[in-house]
Formats: sequence, structure tokens, C-alpha cells
Amino acid sequence: MNVGVGPGGSRRSLDLAAARPGVFPTAGVHPHDAASLDDAGRAAIEGMVRSGRCVGVGECGLDYFRNLSPREDQERVFRWQIALARECDLPLVVHCRDAYPDLLRILEDEAARGGVRGIMHCFSGGPEEARRSLALGFHVSFSGVITYPNAGGTREAAKAVPLDRTLVETDCPFLAPQPARGKRNEPAFVVHAVEALAKVHGVPLETVAAATTAAAREAFRLPEGRL
Repeated sequence: MNVGVGPGGSRRSLDLAAARPGVFPTAGVHPHDAASLDDAGRAAIEGMVRSGRCVGVGECGLDYFRNLSPREDQERVFRWQIALARECDLPLVVHCRDAYPDLLRILEDEAARGGVRGIMHCFSGGPEEARRSLALGFHVSFSGVITYPNAGGTREAAKAVPLDRTLVETDCPFLAPQPARGKRNEPAFVVHAVEALAKVHGVPLETVAAATTAAAREAFRLPEGRL
């Protein structure tokens, strides 16, 4: 999965997917860019999402760590993308940093209005946030963060997520896993997240690999043989 960030990044995501079999794009607006989203940017994102080439909407959500956009703008743009995903029957790729109370409130509100589905991208919450995400029908995706020594809460959350609702990712080029700390992250490093999850669940690495591959197919509704 190559996740789009903003109109320009989303266009590059689609172009990369067109050039490389086995790469699947999304298009969306990161909460950092919510305040600067104009009509042209909104139209560009909507056009990409409606093109039939995207398998998801995002990366979207809330970020109260950097607060690069006012919180009201973040919520407004997030709700717009939720509505777009619902209309196009696509999953959301949801970013959340230091904002789980508001983010889950919004998702639960939107679910009551007409349904919502998606993936909690680069999950960093605890067991309670994981349980509420699962109750919404979401999949939960774990990155190299789960390998960090101080990520005990994230590993506890992983225990609460069944493997058939678990995804793995890298968030490259950021958040290199512990064995590669200080390096530029890359997709191949996803194996370290798989290894960590295998330890959490007490199962072989191959079991986690197969389960998370199947979960990715389900979450993004990819036909068999395309992943």
C-alpha cells in the first residue's frame, strides 16, 4: 500500500502504482494540511478517489502533537473524507497522534450516521483504543513502533487485536524499527513488526505473515492473487 498525503503526494502515489504491479494507492489529506486545503486541492483528491484507481481514502485524521492545522479544520477535513469514503465504499486510512478521544468520538458519531470502515494506521494507542477501533469494525495496523523498548502499551494493545483484524506496515521512510534505528525506513523492514507480533501472540512468524496478508486483502478488498 502506498498512502497518499495531499494532492501532490496522492498523485505520485497513483503514478507509482501505475508503474509497479503489486503497489496499491490511496489518496487523501493529512491533518497537517487541513487548513491549507483549497477548492482545487479538494477537487483533485475527490477526482483521484472517484477514478476507481484508489483502494482507500487517506491518510486522514487528527494530529494534536504538532497541531500544524487548527483542530476545527482538522475535524472538518476529516469528516469530509469520511463522507467521501462512505460514498465511494472505500476504507479510510486513519492517522491519529495524541488525539484518540476526539478521533474515536468522530468515528463513532459517523458510524451512527451511516457506517464507516477503515484501518487505524500506525497504531500507537492502548488496549482501550484498540477495543473501540475493533468495535467500529476497523482493522488495526502496527508499524515498527511495536519493536521499541518503550512501546509496552502498543504491544499490550496488539494482544487485544485478533490476527484476522491485524495489519502490518512500516510508515517508511519514518519510524524505522528497533533493529534498524537511525536508518531510512523501507518496506522490507516490515518483517520486524511481524516478528514482534509473533512474540506478542506466541505464534510462528509465518502465522502472522499469512494472517496479516489475508487481513490486508479483506481491509482493502483486493482480489485474490493481487497481493
